Amino acid sequence: MDKLKNIFIKLGQLDRRFIFLLIALSVLIPLIKPGWVNIPIKTTSNSEIVFKQLNNLNKGDKVLVSFEYGASTKPEIHPMSIAVLQHLFSKGIKVYTVPLWPEGLMMAKYAIEEVVASNLFNIKEHTDYVSLPYKAGGEIIIRGIATDIRSIFTQDVNNVLLDNIPIMDGVNKVTDFDFVFDLSAGVPGNAEWVQFACDEHNVPLSSGCTSIMVTDAIPYVESGQIRGILAGMPGAAEYEQMVFKYLNNIEDSKYLNKDIQVIPGKATSRMSAQSIAHLLMVIFIVLGNISYYLIRRRNS
Repeated sequence: MDKLKNIFIKLGQLDRRFIFLLIALSVLIPLIKPGWVNIPIKTTSNSEIVFKQLNNLNKGDKVLVSFEYGASTKPEIHPMSIAVLQHLFSKGIKVYTVPLWPEGLMMAKYAIEEVVASNLFNIKEHTDYVSLPYKAGGEIIIRGIATDIRSIFTQDVNNVLLDNIPIMDGVNKVTDFDFVFDLSAGVPGNAEWVQFACDEHNVPLSSGCTSIMVTDAIPYVESGQIRGILAGMPGAAEYEQMVFKYLNNIEDSKYLNKDIQVIPGKATSRMSAQSIAHLLMVIFIVLGNISYYLIRRRNS
């Protein structure tokens, strides 16, 4: 028993530099070598609803993806944007990106470029996707998209007239889309899409948002006005896992290049790093308290 006590006392007196090293390694290893760490991720019902909603879409359906986040919330939301785009492109769905934040223009650009650069999908700009430019106005832009998208946008981000873009044929208002997916970190965001477009015109809507925004969005989810929600980095990791399994199980698709290996997204490795670091911190806190208690008892 005394030997066990001495072990706990010594563990509680570890050099703090050793503790810092272990914490650093617990974060760095999953990020640098995600294949070395495989922590199971349990999917929540809301993430599963989002996946099922998008998975029920058919080839040729049109999905508007709205980007309302910037650099400060990129670690949470950007991984889910990549996973959503991968899911849509794998099914031959037409994607239309629109930024409602100034920074959203670059986030949409980075997301599309990352998916295209992976060479995982056989897609072509203006045939399979189009990127619309940023226009100031917030909910006014959403109202415009709802009733007459061409009154807001006349060309895409590359200054190509919408009338000359094949994918824009027959797209004039929000009801011409089969689905809207909102990537939100604030206002305007999912609430504005519900209030000014999707609910009024009966267009299905799902959303991915920061963890801090989930409580504001849940009433819309429970009412069915938002069909499921991806909540912050955990939601992104859950969706990544579902898309990863889905892509690996596709046997034959002209949209998916089977010669390219499907790689798990960044949210999965970030959640692993976070989980391991938190576990280590809890262990060291417990050991420190046990050691402190034993030392006080021994000296009393």
